[in-house]
Amino acid sequence: MKVVNDIANFSTNEKTFVTIGTFDGVHFGHQKILEKLVSEAKNAGKKSVLLTFFPHPRMVLQKDATIELINTIDERAKLLEKTGLDYLIIHPFSKKFSRTTALEFVRDILVNTFNISKLIIGYDHHFGKNREGNIEQLTEYSHLYDFTVEEIPAQDIDDVSVSSTKIRRALHAGNLKTANNYLGYNFLLNGKVVNGKKLGGKIGFPTANLDVKETYKLIPKTGVYVVKSIINSKTIFGMMNIGNRPTVNGNHQTIEVHFFDFNEDLYDKNLTVALIYFLRDEHKFDSIENLILQLKKDEETARDYIKNNCEL
Repeated sequence: MKVVNDIANFSTNEKTFVTIGTFDGVHFGHQKILEKLVSEAKNAGKKSVLLTFFPHPRMVLQKDATIELINTIDERAKLLEKTGLDYLIIHPFSKKFSRTTALEFVRDILVNTFNISKLIIGYDHHFGKNREGNIEQLTEYSHLYDFTVEEIPAQDIDDVSVSSTKIRRALHAGNLKTANNYLGYNFLLNGKVVNGKKLGGKIGFPTANLDVKETYKLIPKTGVYVVKSIINSKTIFGMMNIGNRPTVNGNHQTIEVHFFDFNEDLYDKNLTVALIYFLRDEHKFDSIENLILQLKKDEETARDYIKNNCEL
């Protein structure tokens, strides 16, 4: 899959099958649509193209600071690569772009730039300035510019929308099993390992402090999780705490990972952490000693879970 940043950087002489959307989560519902796009394009001897936008239109048009996305744009690109797409085009969404009319969008982008042969679009999809474009207009333009349009059934699109909502709700509730089942993979957090207060090391549980810089990225419920990462081509398991560290009077949320049987320096490295299992809620303990006792229990529980449920 080739990733192209900005429509202006894309051109092709080959005919394409195109779909458009956010595809946040790249969950089972999305995968079903993309499998259809990729297989139909291959069978027709055409290239498959997904056009997505970043920042999310709501972040630009509504200045929506509360938006929470399941994936960062980089995570989404890596997940989409597994679908067999030929091209992922990430176009910078802006107020200027939002003023593109439906006709301009079809003529200048889909026809003249993408060399479109078929558009696979979601039910009740609107596009262009003031969301003026709809399936009726697309059908008219398809006759004019010689491409076909297929609208995905309402039921399938509802399933996609419901799945995304359920994933977000499940992550907020700490119901990681439900979220991961809908995703079809383990929920991911990505960030750079930064300096912390090094309290973990002093109590026998050194941690890598993960800084997730994307403010729009959904952070799951506070608590302790069983996790894994690929470090130097090896799968390393551990446990992670998301929370405010109330026992030591923490005043802001941190994401701290303690890896089992691992003592390499990860400072300043980028780390991808997959969340496997929710262990427990975050608690304030009466003393550091009681916190240490609980962490030892957590490690024992986590190791048992890994041994019985994970490929080692």
